[in-house]
Amino acid sequence: MYAKGMATEPDVELAAVRFVCELFARNRHLSEGPVAVEAPESTLEAIRAQGIPEHGRALDDVVAEMEHEVIGYGYNADHARFLGFVPGPTSAISWLGDIIAAGYNRHAGSFANYPAGLAAEDVLLAWCADQAGFPADTAGGLFVSGGSMANLTALAAARDAMLPEDAWDRGVAYVSEQTHSSVAKGLHIIGIPREHVHAVSCDDAWRMDIDTLEDAIEADRAAGLIPFAVVGTAGSTNTGSVDPLREIARVCAENHLWMHVDGAFGASVLITRYRDMLDGVELADSLSWDAHKWLFQTYSCGMVLVRDRANLLNTYSTHPEYLKDLQDRTDLVNPWDLGPELTRPARGLKLWFTLQAMGSAGLAEAVEHGFTLARWVEDECRKNPDIEIVSPAQMAMVNFRYAPAGLAEDELDELNLDISRRMLESGYAGVFTTELAGKKVLRVCAIHPEAKEEDMRGTVQRLNALYAEALETRRA
Repeated sequence: MYAKGMATEPDVELAAVRFVCELFARNRHLSEGPVAVEAPESTLEAIRAQGIPEHGRALDDVVAEMEHEVIGYGYNADHARFLGFVPGPTSAISWLGDIIAAGYNRHAGSFANYPAGLAAEDVLLAWCADQAGFPADTAGGLFVSGGSMANLTALAAARDAMLPEDAWDRGVAYVSEQTHSSVAKGLHIIGIPREHVHAVSCDDAWRMDIDTLEDAIEADRAAGLIPFAVVGTAGSTNTGSVDPLREIARVCAENHLWMHVDGAFGASVLITRYRDMLDGVELADSLSWDAHKWLFQTYSCGMVLVRDRANLLNTYSTHPEYLKDLQDRTDLVNPWDLGPELTRPARGLKLWFTLQAMGSAGLAEAVEHGFTLARWVEDECRKNPDIEIVSPAQMAMVNFRYAPAGLAEDELDELNLDISRRMLESGYAGVFTTELAGKKVLRVCAIHPEAKEEDMRGTVQRLNALYAEALETRRA
């Protein structure tokens, strides 16, 4: 497989071992540098200009280029003070499990291809379904690339279970104003018209309003449409809010609708002492859950869990003649019959590996730390009378803005955006903005298990200083 003049397989293996060892050593110091490193335009131009060579280059040169000119730029989500996005820090244990699994490169589409690996995934999926309260005798699931694919996979099953094929264009699904955009995208992909994805308003706590949901269902039925699914959110991207899941379940039961819960971020709370925040999730028909968010796994490691795996089989199972040799076990359900992928990696092995090494209690403690981090942020914010808490700490999130008297709303928006830019440029912390109730706000998502109280309070104190600088600049 190696052409003349190219590196041999032992050369590649040695380079891989050396690189991994060096990277692991540096991994322990990822919070010492800036939270973001911008790639110089000259570097990007050099990569584009280099193109793809006809003949291979020296392996050491390519490794060095990969390390120094490609990998190191962008946002460092493994930094203790990177507080911008939900996809968060990676456990070194998960990273090691990923290396081991990827090193063997097994095809994880069927048990015949990878029996022990899929047995481990099955054990883990059953454990996760149990955490959600799904019935053990019917529940099932699949590891997928992430929340977007998990939502799409579940909603396609919902469509097939609830709608005749000739009525897809009349189907209506309900989301909230805070539902992740991947849900609407997935519904569009599976053939639900964009205008039939109805966003339900939220209450003051950023949760789906049940009265509005019931009114919308009644109005759509009167208009000749076919309501078929409601998507509740367990841990919204903006605020960490959880929709009233038990009430949504009641509405779905009364109206014969599929209940899907997007728990890509918040479902991880199910393994902690805060699990009651997701009361009612056990009544859902399906649940998405991303381990590469709040369970600290490397990309990609998402899950779709269903109350009855027969619904996934109904949508995805096929039996082409060229796979018959791999379908001789009637007691096992192959992953390729539960989702859209035929060829797939064993994405769940690194999470199984992590749980074997840490135990569920150890992983739960790491998740729970995020609640404490967010409370420290809010407490420090409340010391500054110019800070308005727009969404209090819940799960690991808090939203606030600097709102001094005398400035118009558009000026406050620009001020908070300026503060965010200044913080990012400083390299100290990654704090970005979002919009809530028409306001530009600063959003903190604090889930790093190694972040400390001084990191959180220090970030707010830095923001206070940058706020003072921004005001001074405006007055100059």
